[in-house]
Amino acid sequence: MTAARSPLAPDAPPRPGLRERKKIKTREAIRTATYALVEQQGYDSTTIEQIAERAEVSPSTVFRYFPTKEDIVVTDEYDEPLLAELAARPADEPWADSVRYVLRKTIQLAVAEQPDVTVLRSRLMVEVPAVRSRMAESLSETGRLLTEAIAGRTGLDPDGLEARVHAMSLMGGLLEVTAYWAEHGHRDDYADLADRAVDVIMHGPPAAAS
Repeated sequence: MTAARSPLAPDAPPRPGLRERKKIKTREAIRTATYALVEQQGYDSTTIEQIAERAEVSPSTVFRYFPTKEDIVVTDEYDEPLLAELAARPADEPWADSVRYVLRKTIQLAVAEQPDVTVLRSRLMVEVPAVRSRMAESLSETGRLLTEAIAGRTGLDPDGLEARVHAMSLMGGLLEVTAYWAEHGHRDDYADLADRAVDVIMHGPPAAAS
């Protein structure tokens, strides 16, 4: 989703060392430069060389942190704390409620902390096929991690078909929520859309209005 710091974790992690803080600072400088350039001149016109110059790093440094330009846009630091938060939910809480809680919290944090970036990323996902493709790949990777949380709660085999299908249904639903939000001018509440998606995934589509 967006920011480099990870406020989702139930307990604050130890302060990172100097080397790690420098890495975080460099990563965020590259992201900030990319977002600014894309807003100014469009995604296709923005080059790695321009990003590097604006972030005051070398092009090779950009590639060391992000293998492709698409990765700068779609990657974030939320996967691990999101999954940790999901695993920390009460064991007797209905699974759908746990998923809904964590998705809503994640989305609300992203929108509150970096509203412009959250909107831009969703718009690029709709407008730029390469960004959407990489976003789908990224969510697929998150989905593979999510199977562990599903297995921990349900007792299912994390590599079993059921856990994998459910995890990827959630990730695919989140992808479509983001696309829908952008395609409709970001008018709807992003977190409310995620709630609706969870309902559809857990219970099937509602009956059509007569």
